[in-house]
Amino acid sequence: MTPTKTDAAVASSVPDREGSHAALRELKEFRVDFRASLARWGDALFEITDAVLCSDGPVRNLAELSLVPEHARSHGSVQRAMSDGRIDFDRLNWSFALRDLPRGPGGGIVLAVDVTPWLRPDADTSDQRTFCHTYGRAEGAHEMIPGWAYSIVAALTSGATSWTAPLDAKRLRPGDQVQRSTAAQLREVVTRIVTLGRWKEGDEPIRIVADCGYDGPYLAHQLADLPVEVCVRMRGDRVLYRDPPANGGVGPKGGRPQRHGSRFEFHTPGTWGQPLHETEHDLDRYGHMRVRCFERLHVKLNRQTVWEHHPEPELPLVPGTVMRLDVERLPSGGSPKPLWLWWSRTDTDATLADTIWSCFLRRFDLEHTFRYWKQHLGWTRPRLREPAAADRWTALVIAAYTQLRLARLLAEDLKRPWERALPVERLTPGRVRRGFRQVRGSLPVLTNPTKPSRPGPGRPPGRRNKRKSPVYDVGNALLESSQRTDERRTERAAP
Repeated sequence: MTPTKTDAAVASSVPDREGSHAALRELKEFRVDFRASLARWGDALFEITDAVLCSDGPVRNLAELSLVPEHARSHGSVQRAMSDGRIDFDRLNWSFALRDLPRGPGGGIVLAVDVTPWLRPDADTSDQRTFCHTYGRAEGAHEMIPGWAYSIVAALTSGATSWTAPLDAKRLRPGDQVQRSTAAQLREVVTRIVTLGRWKEGDEPIRIVADCGYDGPYLAHQLADLPVEVCVRMRGDRVLYRDPPANGGVGPKGGRPQRHGSRFEFHTPGTWGQPLHETEHDLDRYGHMRVRCFERLHVKLNRQTVWEHHPEPELPLVPGTVMRLDVERLPSGGSPKPLWLWWSRTDTDATLADTIWSCFLRRFDLEHTFRYWKQHLGWTRPRLREPAAADRWTALVIAAYTQLRLARLLAEDLKRPWERALPVERLTPGRVRRGFRQVRGSLPVLTNPTKPSRPGPGRPPGRRNKRKSPVYDVGNALLESSQRTDERRTERAAP
């Protein structure tokens, strides 16, 4: 019997229907876990998240969220929940890792880590602010502006999409060392992934990609006991070293063996030698690309950096593979510069190297995620005073974005008249958010009914607030507290 068009349509709709059922189940389970992680003022926090998902247009402030129909409580509950609410962040992070993680290039899990600022330059009464590095605010100049810096770890996808799967968010406090904090954060994330069975023996290693602000050899050394590989970008003026000679570089009169071989200078092609392998590709956005790999190169470490507390008398040697990428053009139209990558693996081939630089290029999807959080979900719009309230709002924004990712196969494409129709697998976060209100109608209600209430009397007329808020210095809060402790000990010990 010849199959008809109706049979073909039914056959093609079966996997879509199965995928929709699985997506709906994942979304329901995540919302249950998310509600369970909201310990105090949980109903208000949960409805705030639904208001973010169902509001029309960008989120501008917290008070307007109380006007969204999905938020059934008073406008005062929004501020009260952000100030006095409590979230079990550890349980919420486990819930993020429990969901179906996307797979990056090569079929393995690819994690990207980066720091993004929540700028608060005029918030003198907000504690634990640090100087955050910003770029492009004043004609491409680098500036250090006070604010809260958050380190985000997210799983990347493959293909023509900008979706990511955030797994952890940690606010860097004054006095924190970025490299040590990042290593500890990545260890926690990878441990959750392995414990939950998202990575098993025989799978591709979990690949971690980061920008040039991170110390790749340090991260690779600290995470050596985990099934991970680290790939970071390096500046174009770096100098690395090859392995020492086979005899240790010892002369006829003896002496201490050499620990470092010949120099490999990024800006001096005469020191490169022959590459391990070389490949060429023709890309749509970058044109002709040439990739060259150089094996077993390490950085000469010193104790004036993050290695100052290394317990052993000699610093370790962490060899890796260096890749240089040269492209013909840039999508922005500027002049292209070579891209240098350091990879913690030494035994590699051309096919595996192509997978690694493909994983690194997917790292820019995290920048799109940050931009969507700030411009559409209103992550940095509220003027919260307490850093704990900022952590709660950050958790709500990440939970909202996670629900958008899980609802991709469920939301209807409510496109504008001037927009093109997109297939389900290519819907953007903004398109999914437009149709989330219809998706929410098919989800169970997880909040308690609202109780009748009346607004409080407030401050009596004519009575001003005489209680002044404390003023904090930027980045010196922890340093001042330690200095004060030392001064008190000195005063007590004085005769």
